[in-house]
Amino acid sequence: LFLFLWNAPPETTAKLPHDKYHERFMNMGKKAAEQFCDDCHGKGKIYPLPKDHPPKYRCLFCHKQEK
Repeated sequence: LFLFLWNAPPETTAKLPHDKYHERFMNMGKKAAEQFCDDCHGKGKIYPLPKDHPPKYRCLFCHKQEK
């Protein structure tokens, strides 16, 4: 298991941006914060996800919050 993890490629997925739009989600629990993602990133919203984006079940599993 250690060798598998050691040889894993580096993370390439963008982290949750630390900007004025996402600031309120930085100290919120992942599941609580994810309830708001669709408000801006849903279809027809201000910043929708690209068509080739994987299904959005757990946004912050991939797009991690900065510490």
